[in-house]
Amino acid sequence: MNLVKHITLCEVGLRDGLQNEASALTTEEKIRTVNALTEAGFPVIEVGSFVSPKAVPQMADTDDVFRGITRKSDVEYRALIANARGVDRAAACGCKKVKLNVSASTAHNLANLNCTPAESVARFAECVAKAREASIGISGSISMAFGSPWDREIPVETVKEIVRAYLAVGIDEISLSDASGMAYPTQVYSICEEMSRSFPEVTWWLHFHNTRGLGIANILAGMEAGFTRFDSAFAGVGGCPFVPGAAGNVSTEDLLHMCEEMGVETGINLDRALEISRSVVGILGHSTDSYLLRAGKSKDLIREIPTGQIKNQVKAKS
Repeated sequence: MNLVKHITLCEVGLRDGLQNEASALTTEEKIRTVNALTEAGFPVIEVGSFVSPKAVPQMADTDDVFRGITRKSDVEYRALIANARGVDRAAACGCKKVKLNVSASTAHNLANLNCTPAESVARFAECVAKAREASIGISGSISMAFGSPWDREIPVETVKEIVRAYLAVGIDEISLSDASGMAYPTQVYSICEEMSRSFPEVTWWLHFHNTRGLGIANILAGMEAGFTRFDSAFAGVGGCPFVPGAAGNVSTEDLLHMCEEMGVETGINLDRALEISRSVVGILGHSTDSYLLRAGKSKDLIREIPTGQIKNQVKAKS
């Protein structure tokens, strides 16, 4: 396997995970979680989103969370925004990185915004200008890049057109997102190779949901294609309200465990990540799609058995 030696993870549970939960963590619980993620070694943490509290009430306290966390200079704390107002809120609470999003589904975009995805991105120019003025980093993401419930498959050229639109407004860090959970490994590998070859100037991220159990397999395909930046969520929380039967994001601890077993470095402490996931699940009060929370680490199954005990077991079987 042509695997990379090191990957960078962004923990998105506090945003893409909790925004889909009926019960929300308190502001203090979110602050403690961010601080714990920082201490566990996560290099990038998506703290929340600066969007309408009416639309996403779970994210209404993102400003207060940013004001309350203990930050480290080598950790990127970012948030999702929808418009220039989001940049203003980020600047006011000390958030230094924001992310914009557009759907790759032309049908979806036309129905909701009466414009194509590329036209939506062109409108982000004001956000980019404001972010630069406030010394705030800005990135973009393309949801439904691997397929959507409205279009089925998304033509690669459509995704490329959106990438060009992002580059035209000055955004060269871009995430390809599978919010619909329709991606599969050979498709991921092919699209990743095509994107990296066509746009070598772009810093790429991949974001997969585990709706059909292919999340980690898709990350592995991305790694084989040379991609090294991935999103994941503690305990596998999350989902997409527009996708029938949607499951959560790829579980952070499941991904960390795979990397540890394969010798791929992340710089993140798996045991601490597991503690955080258990804590969040305890607060939410329901089980999640985390294999590691159910089964534990493989290494924890290995126990030393006294030689005499092994001999007795062999005799008993014979």
